[in-house]
Amino acid sequence: MLLRCMSSSWCSGRSCHDPALCSNSHAPAFVRRKCELGFSAAPVGRKGGDRISSFRQKNHIFCSSGPSDGCDDRMDGVSIHGLSEKVVGVLGGGQLGRMLCQAASQMAIKITILDPLENCPASALSFHHMVGSFDDSDMVQEFAKRCGVLTVEIEHVDVATLEKLERQGIDCQPNASTIRIIQDKYLQKVHFSKHAIPIPDFMEINNLESALKAGDLFGYPLMIKSKRLAYDGRGNAVAHKEEELSSAVSVLGGYKRGLYVERWAPFVKELAVIVARGRDGSTSCYPVVETIHKDNICHIVEAPANVPGKTRKLAIDVAEKAVRSLEGAGVFAVELFLTGDGQILLNEVAPRPHNSGHHTIESCYTSQFEQHLRAVTGLPLGDPSMKTPAAIMYNLLGEEEGELGFYLAHQLMARALSTPGATVHWYDKPEMRKQRKMGHITIVGPSMSVVKARLASMLSTESSGGHPAVAPRVSIIMGSDSDLRVMKNAAEVLKTFDVPFEVSIVSAHRTPERMFSFASSAQARGVQVIIAGAGGAAHLPGMVASLTSLPVIGVPVKGSSLDGVDSLLSILQMPKGVPVATVAIENATNAALLAVKILAIWDVDLKERVIEYHEDMKDTVLRKADRLEREAWEGYSNS
Repeated sequence: MLLRCMSSSWCSGRSCHDPALCSNSHAPAFVRRKCELGFSAAPVGRKGGDRISSFRQKNHIFCSSGPSDGCDDRMDGVSIHGLSEKVVGVLGGGQLGRMLCQAASQMAIKITILDPLENCPASALSFHHMVGSFDDSDMVQEFAKRCGVLTVEIEHVDVATLEKLERQGIDCQPNASTIRIIQDKYLQKVHFSKHAIPIPDFMEINNLESALKAGDLFGYPLMIKSKRLAYDGRGNAVAHKEEELSSAVSVLGGYKRGLYVERWAPFVKELAVIVARGRDGSTSCYPVVETIHKDNICHIVEAPANVPGKTRKLAIDVAEKAVRSLEGAGVFAVELFLTGDGQILLNEVAPRPHNSGHHTIESCYTSQFEQHLRAVTGLPLGDPSMKTPAAIMYNLLGEEEGELGFYLAHQLMARALSTPGATVHWYDKPEMRKQRKMGHITIVGPSMSVVKARLASMLSTESSGGHPAVAPRVSIIMGSDSDLRVMKNAAEVLKTFDVPFEVSIVSAHRTPERMFSFASSAQARGVQVIIAGAGGAAHLPGMVASLTSLPVIGVPVKGSSLDGVDSLLSILQMPKGVPVATVAIENATNAALLAVKILAIWDVDLKERVIEYHEDMKDTVLRKADRLEREAWEGYSNS
């Protein structure tokens, strides 16, 4: 078998049959060991009756070994000193394999891949790359000999061979039984139906008569799907009426392709949950996300999904139940429909890292790729929670064929590099095609409205001078313009800390409709904290707090009588369940400082400015103390 030689920088591109070529002091021991085992620059072909496959290397040196060469079955005897001693074999070397390799490098876990393309996306980053088909039984069996654990980045592999390998004691994660179920979407439906997991109604069709029967039973539009090899919008067709059945079936390759139909799911949103399952059976779920599709291909992912808490819980429950019904460890992506009446229906499951989880690289404490490696190697599962309030993943899909497509993609990536919170992932695929996934961009930020504004600015072809519109993070409201003399102090503080804010008049008594509209839309506009000033009856802070989940800080303002005490007591005496943080009478400065500290929980730069603010206050007090002690109290002036 041909293995990609990792020792080319020492071998100078010559034949490695001679161990003396690697005898210099700069060559590591494992490199010299490889040469002693008979690695060479032999061409791809047959040798001694053994199958020979190739491993690609940047300088085009190919090193050969085979059973007759006496190579060790576990990566030629190379010592492993990463977080896991297992060499992870991955069937497939596309973008998912590439990102698995990136995650593995952080933990010094070695990944070997099997992929038919010499220049596949994962090739340059993998420890080894066997060039061969993951649907070739002999190739997969030979590949498995050099792996401590075998996993997949694409489910369309030779599952019969995986089952055979498992019987021989090869560790496959997730198990072959799971891959067999997932490969056939009709079998998926049957499996999940047996486990009482909510799914759209479905039935198999094998001729026009059964298709007509399905239309009568489920109505139109009718979703027709291929059982196998269906992904990224391929393998699906919709018949909007009975007359379209034949054409829809024809588009999918006819009944001989293996088809089934689903009742049309009247969804209002498509959701997804990444579920990790450890070797001990434990599970860990990532936050629910919303997936937005373009031509049936995942285009945008918003994390977390903007759905009620009970919907999130229901989605996680369904996803976790589905994964628990399958066998083996790893990361699973569960795609879901949210219907208008609040139901969650399972669409399909992928037994691997997934497009809906790419955002986790930047937005979560443990990425889905690291989590998959943890799971299949038996390491403890990591923390799946988000470390940033909001994230958007934008797929870089080919807009045009060839060089024009590359040009357009690079223009967009250039704008992304100037976008705050944006990270570019380019998969380095050699060929550009329309609608092909070429890369993705993740944008993180303090709120969904902020990252959406950044995305819109990035996608705009018109020059914005590099300054995208900034959504307000704090809203300062008051019941009357007479309160502005107090509330402007809050604005000055926020301006000092460079926190975007808005100022407006919202009266609880005179404009209740405006108050309701403001409170119910604030979070969607990106507002994270509300500062409300009010005098007299001072109902504004409490009424707004009852209409939003955002923190509200009340500022009592002096009225015509009682010197503001009435306002203070009114804001303080809120009923249980509707809290309002209240500062001293007319102390809008402290209200703004409290708002800044709330924002600083998620904002490292802002936290640093808060620390500097406290240090400046300390220095000011110390200077005044020193001056008072030097000048004595009689001559001291605080001017």
